[in-house]
Amino acid sequence: MEDNSLEQKFSKYIVIVSIVIPVVVALLFSVKLKDFGYDVEPLSFLPPIYAAINGITAVVLVAGVLAIKNGKRQLHKQLMTTAIALSLTFLVMYVAYHMTTDSTKFRGEGSIRYVYFFILITHILLSIAVIPLVLITYVRALANKFDKHKKIAKITFPIWLYVAVTGVVVYLMISPYYV
Repeated sequence: MEDNSLEQKFSKYIVIVSIVIPVVVALLFSVKLKDFGYDVEPLSFLPPIYAAINGITAVVLVAGVLAIKNGKRQLHKQLMTTAIALSLTFLVMYVAYHMTTDSTKFRGEGSIRYVYFFILITHILLSIAVIPLVLITYVRALANKFDKHKKIAKITFPIWLYVAVTGVVVYLMISPYYV
């Protein structure tokens, strides 16, 4: 049985969260705790951890799709909920890193520079775009609107997977330049 009220109830929150997260991340990206007098050690150990979380997210997303294709709805639900939790964990670590550590500049030269910035820019733009897609997809499943869920999941999945995989690629490309 479909629950129309659940999707309508969450629609305004999806819009708010989809706007607030990128805006807050952008603002916090420029905030350094040391500028406010906090004596905080740089969390320079975080990038390989949050890159690994992105990699695990990619694996969990693929496992979630395989689960539903094999009729394992409960496992699919658990895996997709885990993917959301992993993405939130990544986000918290990413913001914490950038609030305590100066950004690392990519110093590659030649064509690899263009490749890096193409991957980075598409990763950033799609990471913003995927927020409402993930939330809508998840709420439609919770509302038992599986026909609509499946339609949007076909769009959400490849974008989310791209964001997770390119997060790892960006890390691997810039990691030689970490101080």
